[in-house]
Amino acid sequence: MNIVVFGAGSLGTVVGGLLGREHAVTLVARDPHASAVRDAGLSVGGEFDFHVRPDATTDGTELAADCAIVTVKAFHTETAARQLATGEFDSVLSLQNGMGNEEQLATHLDCPVLAGTATYGAVLTEPGRVECTGIGEVVLGAREGGRSESASRVGEAFSAAGIETAVADDMPRRLWVKLAVNAGINPTTALARVANGALLTGDGSELAAAAASETATVARAEGVSLSDSDAIAAMRDVADATAANTSSMRQDVEAGRRTEIDAINGYVVARGEEHGIETPVNRTLAGLVRTWERENEV
Repeated sequence: MNIVVFGAGSLGTVVGGLLGREHAVTLVARDPHASAVRDAGLSVGGEFDFHVRPDATTDGTELAADCAIVTVKAFHTETAARQLATGEFDSVLSLQNGMGNEEQLATHLDCPVLAGTATYGAVLTEPGRVECTGIGEVVLGAREGGRSESASRVGEAFSAAGIETAVADDMPRRLWVKLAVNAGINPTTALARVANGALLTGDGSELAAAAASETATVARAEGVSLSDSDAIAAMRDVADATAANTSSMRQDVEAGRRTEIDAINGYVVARGEEHGIETPVNRTLAGLVRTWERENEV
């Protein structure tokens, strides 16, 4: 399969590298990462140890492939969608954090847009090299739920590359579960500057659980069956499985980059307001992270 990975940062590069062992892959990335991969190939370390030579470019326009995998930050989804719309793809899969990405992509693209989650840990350590800090799985399917031939084809391609993959017919619920996990883990670890495992006990655990619980309440108002206990359990399972990992939002804060707070906790707050649901913990976490962004002009 010919695959484009649009937005090859940490996660996108790990996914693209794994897929590159079996398929023809093009990474759309920023320089100097794109140039390093194009000139000398990509090294994947950490949980893996291999070298592949995917194509790499900084220009995401007028590309063609069987599938485009979008891994940009949520606030760049609109730009990605417009650039992808200049090319030709049989399907597009979002493996992004936050909510609303698939809808933005579908607004601009004629091909099927799939939703997905990826639980791999990744850190881009230098141009041309990425560390996989935790082996996970990819779950994907139709963004509206139900069966999808496009999802089955993409899932087979992922599996053929040795990636643990599941094709699901309940992606709307899975996206809300992922949102609950991220709402609990990301801002809490970013603000406290701690590893994910710090949220397994103590005040951090209670705070993250409250954020996940509020997310589940909003999900139910949106017509998605997700109990508070299931949301909290999912958050704690991920914190346990990735105990030594640095969350993506903490990575952004420590690097002085803009975060995805608006598409995570901010999304919970906004949807809660539409349904008349108070989400004080998510509102507080979002407000604190936005204050940091404003003061640091990111």
